Amino acid sequence: MTGRDVPGLVERARVGDPRAVARLISLVESGADALPEVAAALAPHAGHAEVVGLTGSPGVGKSTTTNELVRAYRARGRRVGVLAVDPSSPFSGGAILGDRVRMQDHATDPGVYIRSMSSRGHLGGLAAATPQAVRVLDGAGCDVILVETVGVGQAEVAVASLADTTLVLLAPGMGDAIQAVKAGILEIADVFVVNKADRDGADATYRDIQGMIGLGERAPGQWRPQVVRAVAARGEGIEDVLAAVDKHRGWLADTGELRARRVRRAAAEVEAIALGTLRERLGSVRHGTALESLAEKVADGELDPYAAADRLLAAL
Repeated sequence: MTGRDVPGLVERARVGDPRAVARLISLVESGADALPEVAAALAPHAGHAEVVGLTGSPGVGKSTTTNELVRAYRARGRRVGVLAVDPSSPFSGGAILGDRVRMQDHATDPGVYIRSMSSRGHLGGLAAATPQAVRVLDGAGCDVILVETVGVGQAEVAVASLADTTLVLLAPGMGDAIQAVKAGILEIADVFVVNKADRDGADATYRDIQGMIGLGERAPGQWRPQVVRAVAARGEGIEDVLAAVDKHRGWLADTGELRARRVRRAAAEVEAIALGTLRERLGSVRHGTALESLAEKVADGELDPYAAADRLLAAL
């Protein structure tokens, strides 16, 4: 990929060329040398999309809910991007499920872009490249970006650091209310969606979550998570979900929390890039003699590990 190609890809992505969007996301996934140039080209166009994260245990209906949310947003005339983060194949490292079968309703809609990404074993249910992929879709003119995470249980809270609004899906009869407390999900959920609300136990799940939210301490003016019911498989309750998301969006804007969240997100992204660069440099040092020499001094008691680390960093 030459430098001349990146601005052209960005321009084509901005007018809705799905191949250009796919190519840009592939570049950021692969960690190619063009990644810094891609980020620089996208920066002036990013920061406008509404990022909504969906998380929850396997089987609660995340993909079905995402599909219905796409339909609802398109009815509003909004361009939608979907990043569905799937489990990784242990053999190829690629996404096992590929482009979600349930979302093929929108496959021919030019206002929708769907991309499956491999989590590649990354903790938190997100691929390491997901933040940059969100930036691609944002820069490509998507009004709303839905990030659906792989169901990996308690580590899924990582999606909250990426999204403006985080939806946590629960289902009756799965013990999700208790798991929500154990996993710390109460702290990261902006909206709880009790999906499959036509099943036995839905009312109990709804009451449990409401009760747990009521026990939480929050300062005056702080957001109180909303709890809504839905039956995504029949498209029921989706407008209630959107109303809760809209309400949270308004609160974010009114309180300044939207900018605060995005600043925290940018800080985490910058830190991750810096740490990645540092690991690469440490890797090159590890194959040299500096680290081995310092390790010998620590092992022999001539140097403490903190002083050795300071010397190693100074050498970088």
